[in-house]
Amino acid sequence: MTATDTTRPREQRRWAIDLRPLRVPAYRRLWLGNGIAMFGFQFTAVAVPVEMYALTKDSLWVGLLGVAAFVPLLVFGLWGGAVADAADRRRVLLGGSVLLWVSVLGLLAQALLGVGSPVLLLALVALSSVSFAIASPARAALVGRLVPAELVPAATTLNFTTAMATSVLGPLAAGLILAAFELRVALPVAYGLDAMLLVALVWAALRLPAMPPEPDPDGEPRQAGLRSIVDGVRYLAGAPVLLLSFAIDLIAMVFAFPRALFPEVATERFGGGAAVGWLYSSIAIGSLLAGLLSGWIGRVSRQGLVLVLAVVGWGVAVALAGLARHLWLVVALLVLAGAADLVSSVVRQSMLIVYAPDRMRGRLQGVNTVVVAGGPRLGDLRAGVTGAGLGSGVAWVGGGLAAAALAVLLAVAFPALARYRTQTGSSGDDVSGDRRPRRADSRT
Repeated sequence: MTATDTTRPREQRRWAIDLRPLRVPAYRRLWLGNGIAMFGFQFTAVAVPVEMYALTKDSLWVGLLGVAAFVPLLVFGLWGGAVADAADRRRVLLGGSVLLWVSVLGLLAQALLGVGSPVLLLALVALSSVSFAIASPARAALVGRLVPAELVPAATTLNFTTAMATSVLGPLAAGLILAAFELRVALPVAYGLDAMLLVALVWAALRLPAMPPEPDPDGEPRQAGLRSIVDGVRYLAGAPVLLLSFAIDLIAMVFAFPRALFPEVATERFGGGAAVGWLYSSIAIGSLLAGLLSGWIGRVSRQGLVLVLAVVGWGVAVALAGLARHLWLVVALLVLAGAADLVSSVVRQSMLIVYAPDRMRGRLQGVNTVVVAGGPRLGDLRAGVTGAGLGSGVAWVGGGLAAAALAVLLAVAFPALARYRTQTGSSGDDVSGDRRPRRADSRT
């Protein structure tokens, strides 16, 4: 065996996705149940906008789905984070999962009955968003309790990569269903599959150990009220790098997220059918590929700079995809955008989990839920309104270019973000990024 042969496995491990968090049984069950449920959710994520466009023939109505999802996120996301810090996170996750199941059953019922009401679709999407806002902060905050700090980037990458894998397979499968059946049959099939697979998340939540809140430093019992939310916001206000990381993610999603335009573009440019499935899957394909080769992310020390570059790359790739006129080229460019999105998402979430103390993680994840889930919804609204007024091409390309330019301006105006280096502690006492970094792999 040559020296090259002996070093190859080590090099592969340096680049391949880190699977060590799966050795933790509780995390493994949550990862599995959540992955199955996310696969089912992709059927609904494609079916709802397709149904809305079929009912209205207007991308503006598709964009309004973003408003229906964002408003509950804004209201309940912060409260859900406070609940996750004040109550047993296992119970919070279980309650939110059951409420999500109810919303999917509502979508199934209206499709079976042929109600055909755009307003009802908006209401059911809003209910689904409420459930997500309640459960998501608890689910994300659980990671910091289930795995040690040095495995947080790996666990975060696993979560995002699994989400992207389901986002690839789910929309492709949904596209096949839409192509194989009439719409009145395809929609109930899609919603029914989602309802069935969502049971896996309920099972995973039931199998988790109890996760009661850690006590406050002053020993006071924690309440999920306005004061708790204000404390979380006050803490975040003292962490400018985290604020900037949220801001740059909002820029990326609000200005360069073309999802609301997919049904129109698939129909008018590519003849509909399976094309809509490819468009919805393409970004996730890129994120999945990037996740499978993500071993290097955990060793990055200049996380702030990598975050800025990833967002700029995302905007440029989205803009170029909007200019393309061949489906394969659009998909290829959106794959590149998805790879950049995976990198930015993992880096930003790792920064948040490691930086924040456990007693604050739920509330900060509540803010994160509003930003991460609300940003794409606002992006849907922006794309829908701009597309209705100026055309899908202008809405798509202009948004991508605007995101890239604004990300550069933000990094120049606030250099603390680009200077940020890996934080290995959880106290969060240094937000300037000026401290000499420890090696990200020093404890492995």
